[in-house]
Amino acid sequence: MDISKTTAQPDPTAQPEPAASADPAAESGPAVPAAPIPPARPAASPDGADLPYRPSDHERARQRYRRARKRRHTWVSTLCTLAALLALGAAAVASPGWERVDSLFFDGAELRAAFPELLRGFWLNVQMFLVAEVLILVLGLLIALVRVTRAPGLQPLRLAATVYVDVFRGVPTLLLVFLVGFGLPALQLQGTPSEPWVLGVIALVLSYTAYVAEVFRAGLNSIHPAQRNAARALGLGERQTLRFVVLPQAVRNVLPPLLNDFIALQKDTALVAVLGPLEALRAAQIKADYDFNYTPYLGAALLFIAVTIPLTRFADRLQRRTDRRTWAEAAR
Repeated sequence: MDISKTTAQPDPTAQPEPAASADPAAESGPAVPAAPIPPARPAASPDGADLPYRPSDHERARQRYRRARKRRHTWVSTLCTLAALLALGAAAVASPGWERVDSLFFDGAELRAAFPELLRGFWLNVQMFLVAEVLILVLGLLIALVRVTRAPGLQPLRLAATVYVDVFRGVPTLLLVFLVGFGLPALQLQGTPSEPWVLGVIALVLSYTAYVAEVFRAGLNSIHPAQRNAARALGLGERQTLRFVVLPQAVRNVLPPLLNDFIALQKDTALVAVLGPLEALRAAQIKADYDFNYTPYLGAALLFIAVTIPLTRFADRLQRRTDRRTWAEAAR
């Protein structure tokens, strides 16, 4: 048999070799852009926690600039204020009647002699303020709750509360002190108080309860209805919703205006002097009429300022905190 004419048989177990491509680019396929490399995370401490935040050089430069600007603004404000006060003082001293004003209003010896009486009288002002404040808070909240209720059976109470607020907010406080202080004893009713300071407190309560009731009503109306709906969905009753959900938020919202009203109340306790109790203003008036010197009035004013200024700054601080909380909630 001729071996040269014999053909090799293919191996059935052999894998077919792929055909070589003539175009190398076709073999690699279309170009795919590389995925962006994510930024490296900060190195972790040995215990697995992330390292503390370290501001960049640009951020530190910005913070230094802000601190320097704040110091510069503080210095400028202080110098401008001192310059304005010095200018006012120089204008007052240069006025033609300064010597007489100095002797009548800025007599140190007269102030030292009258100060014990003024202090005892101012303690009565503080007592009237504390008693009136508690009564005003309770009555104002009750009137506000009556005005915001929607129960049909309470319509007479809502009408009475509305009339009360409209009337007593429209009457000047000093006129109300006269009406209560001299009109109530004239009725000669059984159990009518006769002490002038008690009658004065009643007049102040009647006047300021109308203002505080409107402040509370504004706070209650500021609560979104979704708060009530959520509380009812959780199974709370109407009273529980009012006590645990609505009232805490409403009182927190109206704390700054409430403090402003009580600052005004502290000053208006001096109006009770027209009824005769020996509070600070009345004591200053008696001393000034006796010595023909008005320095005791200045001493009484300083006592009121010593109380009202800290309360004012505290009210401003609460207002700023409320504003920051509102901005934070709006940014969510």
